[in-house]
Amino acid sequence: MNARSLFDNTTFECSKLITQRYSTSFTLGIKTLDKKFHLPIYAIYGFVRYADEIVDTFHDKDKKALLDRFKSDAYEAIDDQISLNPVLHAFQLIVNQYKIDKDLIEAFLRSMEMDLDFKTYNDSRYHEYIYGSAEVVGLMCLKVFCEGDTQQYESLKSPACKLGAAFQKVNFLRDIKSDFEERGRVYFPGVDFNSFDKSTKQLIEEDIQKDFDEALDGIRRLPSGAKMGVKVAYLYYQKLFDKIKSLPPETITHQRIRIPNSRKLSLLLSTYFESKLGFN
Repeated sequence: MNARSLFDNTTFECSKLITQRYSTSFTLGIKTLDKKFHLPIYAIYGFVRYADEIVDTFHDKDKKALLDRFKSDAYEAIDDQISLNPVLHAFQLIVNQYKIDKDLIEAFLRSMEMDLDFKTYNDSRYHEYIYGSAEVVGLMCLKVFCEGDTQQYESLKSPACKLGAAFQKVNFLRDIKSDFEERGRVYFPGVDFNSFDKSTKQLIEEDIQKDFDEALDGIRRLPSGAKMGVKVAYLYYQKLFDKIKSLPPETITHQRIRIPNSRKLSLLLSTYFESKLGFN
C-alpha cells in the first residue's frame, strides 16, 4: 500500500469508527451491504453525523460559525479533492467518485442551518427540512448503490426519498421530548408539545405509514448488493414505529423509545435468512 492509499484508507476508518460509536442500527445495516459499499456509506454517515453534532451538541460555542467553517471546508475538500480533516477527506472521495450532486450537499447543509434558525416549523419549512436532512442522505447513498447507472437512480429516487422521510419522521416522534426540552424545537407543523394528544399523534402516524408503504417497492428494486442492508434499516424503523404507535402520547412525551440491541440483531439475522431464501 502506497502512502496516499494509506492516508485515504485511514480517513475511511475514521468515518467507520464514527458510525460505530454513534449508531448501532446504522452499523448493522451497513454490515449487510455488499462489502464494496461499506466504506462509501461510512464516509457519508461520518459527514452528516458531524454536521448534525455541530448544531445539536456544542451549546457553548458559536454554532453558526462552526457550521459555516465546516461547509466551507467541505466544498474546498470536494473541489481540491483532498482535506486534512479525515471526515471531509473520506466524504470528498465518495462525492467525486460517485458524482454526488452538490445540490444534495447544499440541501443537507441548509437543513442543518435551519436547526440554528427555527424552533417551530410551518408546512413549507417542515418539508424543506425533511428533504435536506433525510431524503438527500438517502439519495447520496442511492448514488453509491447505483454505481453510475443514471436510469436506475432516477427510477428509485422517489421511493428513496419516501424512505428517508419515514425514518426522519419516526426520529421526530422518538425524540419529541428531547427536541423540545433540550433544544426548544417542535418539528411537526402546528403541533403544541404541551397539548400533544392521541388524535394529533394518529394523524402523524398515518402520514409516516404512507411513506413506509411507498418506500417498500423501491427497496425491492434496489441492486442486490444494497437490498438487504436497506431492508434491515427499513425493518428496524418499522419496528420502532410500531412500538411508538402502541404507546399513548404521554409516554413518548416523557421518554425516548428504543429498540434493544438484541432485537436489532434478530432483525439483522431474519433479514439475512429471508434474503438467502429469496424472499422479498
